Formats: sequence, structure tokens, C-alpha cells
Amino acid sequence: MTSSPLQKSPLYTRHVQVGAKMTEFHGWIMPLQYDSIMDECKATRKSVGLFDISHMGKAEVIGKNALKLLQSLAVNDLSKISEGQAQYTALVNDKGGIIDDLVVYRISNFRFFLCLNAANVETDISWIAEFALQYPDVEVRNVTRHHGLLAVQGPNAEAIMKSLVSHKVAHMEFFDFMITRIGEMNVILSRTGYTGEDGFEIYCDWRDTDVLWDAIMAKGKQWGIKPCGLGARDLLRLEMGYLLHGVDMDASSSPYETGLGWIVKLEKEGGLMAQEVLASKKAAGSAKCIMGFEMVERGGLPRHGFSILADGRIIGEVTSGGASPNLGKTIGLGRVLADYARPGTAIQIDIRGKAAEATVVRRPFIPARTKKSKPKQATSESGASAKEE
Repeated sequence: MTSSPLQKSPLYTRHVQVGAKMTEFHGWIMPLQYDSIMDECKATRKSVGLFDISHMGKAEVIGKNALKLLQSLAVNDLSKISEGQAQYTALVNDKGGIIDDLVVYRISNFRFFLCLNAANVETDISWIAEFALQYPDVEVRNVTRHHGLLAVQGPNAEAIMKSLVSHKVAHMEFFDFMITRIGEMNVILSRTGYTGEDGFEIYCDWRDTDVLWDAIMAKGKQWGIKPCGLGARDLLRLEMGYLLHGVDMDASSSPYETGLGWIVKLEKEGGLMAQEVLASKKAAGSAKCIMGFEMVERGGLPRHGFSILADGRIIGEVTSGGASPNLGKTIGLGRVLADYARPGTAIQIDIRGKAAEATVVRRPFIPARTKKSKPKQATSESGASAKEE
């Protein structure tokens, strides 16, 4: 049986031409790094980084009952956002497990645009489409390969976007978006991101992605822009303590045990399909939860699946880990018994047979610098999106 060929970003040829190191990621071949991952991480925190994230899933839900459908399936309350606002939320199954976390853009009362994790596109769209059968007027479309997607992240991101769009960009708050033009290109410009820095994500026509990339790179030169790969993106999200679906959580994880209970609105308008099971999980509390940790000892990186120990026994496992370029420390996320998740708790990580000392710490590891959001706009506890990719 032959495997399906890897999908390519609209910028694939450009990435290869400039010498990017490419990697496979959930059926796509994408740039892992252009320069050193450390330098790309530091550039994003200090100036600005440009990321090709066209592999992210995109879908449209259109119709008179589109809101009603999404309200029943996604845990956050979409009735609380207006046209021109986006919301971080999650799809859950009938057992309260997270099918995927996603961002929903309210284009109009009858049209919603969804940004999905690349690994879950088919699952997400099939799940939504199954329930859409109850609403003959609702259409669910997979538009992943209709749109390129670039992320401009870092302290200088606003300056670049003001020069490309207009000074109106300065008035956009976190999770605001606008449908506008950059040159001759129609784009969705969203003040969102996965790095904890101020920044923007820009959706364009698939065929315009290379032109948009060039325009951003040209304008960004004076602000020290640097192309960045998925390696830097993963470390930047780890520094913020942001979760990645399929790594830090999956369809067996409830929002409450992953620290995402804040996005669950059990009493929202229109109801929620998994309301009863989620209410039960909330009332029962979680035996395990996600926490952040710093390594005390040098020597080896904590990797996904490594055991976490305390009091002479296994209390959980590492979900993500890496060396933080901006902190100069080795950090990670883990799922542990709730009693061991308090900051300051001493733990050990089993790194290839050696119990390496670590300490539970508060997240985020680095303070978020996203644009302040409106009080009614739902964001994460740290003030930033937990969205992947």
C-alpha cells in the first residue's frame, strides 16, 4: 500500500531555493528552519518573524443556521462575538474529549471561517458535517487549499502591517480581524498568533501567497524581519505554555484536565451537545492536569512520553519539552496527578533511565505581549490564544 504524497505549501519552491531545512508535518512538507532555530526564536521575541503556516486547516460553515450548529458543537459562546471578531474554542465529542482546538472567525451572522489543526482537518470537518445534516441550509466546506496563511509575529509586527495596510491596524485588538487588501490582494487580517507576541495572521488566495510573502519581507527589512520555521514556532509556543493538540491533549482529554475549562460555557445560548457530560466532569474535578516545569539539572531534554516521578513513583508523563532560547533554561509541559501540579513542587523526569531533577513552575514561562483584548473577547488565561498548530 502506497502512502499519499506529501502536500506542499504554495511557498514550497521558495523555501527550497533559499535553503530552508524541510520536514514532514502531518502530511505536509514544511520548513523546519531557515537559520538556527535559536536565532529564529530570538528574532521573533526581539524584532519580528515571518512564518508560513499554510498547512493549517481552513473551513467555512455557511447558512442561516450556521451559528446554531457551531454553538452546539464548540464549547465557547460564539454569540458573544460580533462580525470582525474571532474566538478560541474547542470541538468536543460525546464523552467530553477534545476533538480539536480551533479559532472561529465570525464573517457575518450566516458565515463563519474556521482555522483548524493540520492533523485534524478531515476529522473536524466530518464531525461538523455530520451534525450539519440536521440543517439543510448549512454548507460545510474544506477550503484548506484555497487559502495561504502567513503569520507575522513580534514587537515590530504592527509597524509592518501599518505600512502594508493602514494605520487602522493599530486599533485592532487581540482576536479582532478585518477583510482588507494588501496591494491587489484580498486578505483576512487577524490579530492572532501562537507565539505570545503581538502579531497578525494573514489569509490570502493560495495563488497570492508568494506575492504576499515577498511584500512582507520587503517591508519588514527595515524592522529586522526574519523568516522562521516550524521548529521556532514550536519552541515559542512552549515558552508560552500553549498546548498542541495531539501532543499535550487529544480526544481522550477533557477541557478541564488540560486547563481549558475557561473556554467552556455550559449555560450558553443555544445549548451544547456535550453539556451534561462536561458539567459532570467539571463537578467531579480532574485527577490529572497539565503543568509547566523547569529542569534543575543539565543533561538531556525532556521528551514527549518521558515519565515524571515524585515520592518514588510515576505521577505522570511529559507532553512537550525543549531548550528555551529566550530563557536559557530547559522547560516542559506535563500531565500529572493534580496534587503534584502546584508551583514549587519538586519532581524528577526520567531521561533515559536517569531521574533528573525539575521544579513545577507557573505558566506562561515568558509573559505574553499580545495586544490587550476587549473584556467581552474570550482569550486564554494568559491573555493569548492556545491555538496550534
